[in-house]
Amino acid sequence: MAASADAATRTYQVKLSLPDGAAVPLGATAYVTLGGAAAAAAVIKLPTSALMRADQGSAVWVFDAAAGTVQPRPVKVAGADGNEMVILDGLKPGEEVVATGVHVLSPGQKVTRFTASATQ
Repeated sequence: MAASADAATRTYQVKLSLPDGAAVPLGATAYVTLGGAAAAAAVIKLPTSALMRADQGSAVWVFDAAAGTVQPRPVKVAGADGNEMVILDGLKPGEEVVATGVHVLSPGQKVTRFTASATQ
């Protein structure tokens, strides 16, 4: 899936493959409907600012509330949904990740969870 929309059409270019032997005429319009387990699965979305480049792809910083530290975790990204990235694998629902400032963290670094009342 393209990282940004076409300026004129405001659509995203997507490349996909068809089964061998599929009889699809050149210029045909295709409609895709996701169903089954893929559509029913829980989706984890993160702001693009939460992801960083790792040795083998993308990663996020996972917050360990008990220790008050962060650790990097590789994730598999399915694609973009607006300003969010859809995470396919590597995180479980409910895990907390760092949303901004990922470029200044290091493994095991002590951090504090932000709360709105702390700034008032």
